[in-house]
Amino acid sequence: MNSKLIKPVVTPVVETIESFLESQRDQDLLRFITCGSVDDGKSTLIGRLLWDSKQLFDDQLLALQNESRKYGTQGGEIDFALLVDGLAAEREQGITIDVAYRFFSTARRKFIVADTPGHEQYTRNMITGASMADVAVILVDARQGVLTQTRRHAYLASLTGIRNVVLAINKMDMIGFDQNSYESIIETFNTFSRELDFDEVTAIPLSALHGDNITSRSNRTPWYHGPTLIGYLETVSVAARRNSKFTFPIQWVNRPSQEFRGFCGTIEEGQVSVGDEVRVTRSGQTASVSSIVTMAENLDAAVKGQAVTLTLDKEIDASRGDVMSLASAPHEMTDQFEATIIWMHEESGLVGRSYEMKLSTQWATATMTSIKYHVNVNTMAKEPGKTLGLNDIAVANFALSRPVVFDTYENSKALGGFILVDRVSNATVGAGLIRHTLRRAQNVHRQSVSITRSDRESMNGHKGKVIWLTGLSGAGKSTIANALEVALHGDGRRTYLLDGDNVRQGLNKDLGFTDAERVENIRRVAEVARLMMDAGLVVITAFISPFRREREMARDLIGADNFLEVYVNTSLEVCESRDPKGLYKKARKGELPNLSGIGSPYEPPESPGVVVDGAGGDLNLIVQDLARRLAEGEN
Repeated sequence: MNSKLIKPVVTPVVETIESFLESQRDQDLLRFITCGSVDDGKSTLIGRLLWDSKQLFDDQLLALQNESRKYGTQGGEIDFALLVDGLAAEREQGITIDVAYRFFSTARRKFIVADTPGHEQYTRNMITGASMADVAVILVDARQGVLTQTRRHAYLASLTGIRNVVLAINKMDMIGFDQNSYESIIETFNTFSRELDFDEVTAIPLSALHGDNITSRSNRTPWYHGPTLIGYLETVSVAARRNSKFTFPIQWVNRPSQEFRGFCGTIEEGQVSVGDEVRVTRSGQTASVSSIVTMAENLDAAVKGQAVTLTLDKEIDASRGDVMSLASAPHEMTDQFEATIIWMHEESGLVGRSYEMKLSTQWATATMTSIKYHVNVNTMAKEPGKTLGLNDIAVANFALSRPVVFDTYENSKALGGFILVDRVSNATVGAGLIRHTLRRAQNVHRQSVSITRSDRESMNGHKGKVIWLTGLSGAGKSTIANALEVALHGDGRRTYLLDGDNVRQGLNKDLGFTDAERVENIRRVAEVARLMMDAGLVVITAFISPFRREREMARDLIGADNFLEVYVNTSLEVCESRDPKGLYKKARKGELPNLSGIGSPYEPPESPGVVVDGAGGDLNLIVQDLARRLAEGEN
């Protein structure tokens, strides 16, 4: 058994009423989570803590007794898990789904505990709780030992900065409080956790249901000489993060009158005083703090965690999404970084796909440019991978649409942790922890040029534009695109046609037809189309471009005013009957597994600029209509 793991903690005894009252006045707050695999007893443990700390009112006790008879799993006895499992679905299924927060206190400390779900599909909810916690109580069912989800939660606790861990080996009553089994679980966890950044791991044998070693030492574990769970939680010392830079993300600019303009937000790190010179990181502008305003009173100084309004001695350009620092200790900005990413959605995360990223109060479009490796939570091995699946943990590089204020997650949770949001569904699909900026972000700078797009358009005699044709293979995209270019060329317009097959013979010849490679194909095409439009050309693209997200990415990159999406709406049956390249025949034989519409999905546009009938529409009329829309857009 690893002696490092079992660390006895001596619980101080309150000897007098005076010292008891003094301890209450000096109480601090500890945030901790319970985590681990499903059905390891997390909710029961928290229920027992609430019960033993006498935090329940009479009506809560009565409701618990009634619900234990209705939903309980302990026969006629009280089911402590029901104190925490508040959702109807949780009670009916006997599992935790959402993160449940509970508050309680003892004579020595106040606590906020987050009961996080054990099921694999709700791992994202565990991360929510861990991001705010100081200590993790990782439960293990003594009958089951250390499972994959136990390892995943331990790894995520380490990633999110938790350094103090309780290995709560629960349900010891189910194995007769066998010491050998207890020590075997400890050894297994020790072997795994040596790779993690834990400062201290303390193992405690428990029976949450019966209260063994929760608040008082159990006589059924005479061989155990460490602390009780509540004794550990009351006395554990949690080291503060090293970062002390003043960090103030602006949430709102408050201007109720011409006489008052204040910047509202919560201080995430450090402190600020009246008279301090502060700096807006994005613009570099500086000013001095005139006052620190709160609902109750004006302050001379404010510290981490306080919600305040800062007024300054002069007008500066700052708004929601900006971050203030002290002028003497400025923050950095980056538009490229390496991060650990935890994928939290059933739909795969793909290299080249764009997502909306929220970092503090800042938003930017983020693209995963490469996946460096996946982390195997069972072995801690670094494994290759090209996509991200639900609950995958990987290290990847990201590029942003604009620079943002950042720090590493190790230094600052506020400026080092971000979420990724799907651009179409608005679902949160990933959580990321910044490891470091990429040096290339500091080495690459935009070069100013003398000839602008408007100069080129003036010489061409018309504006640049992108006409984006999308539809199934065989829908008629290339036919329409070619006819449109002939018509526009005849009218004296400078054009260029980007066709899917032609581009794949050159620029994109290294790409195949997996979902990730299709995403990268369209990303490159969108970038090329934007450059050609900047040259003042009318660019016509003919690509299946099967995914809405990538078409939206292209629209955002090129600009909605410069982008006309044309959906060539031809049914799969018609496209397959045409089969001009023999692709459908190959797909039906299983020789082409990723053909859009057969083995890979095609997502029709929801609000296209134009819909044309690729099956029965008149080609001349279609071309005339598109040319007319193009001319109208220039006026």
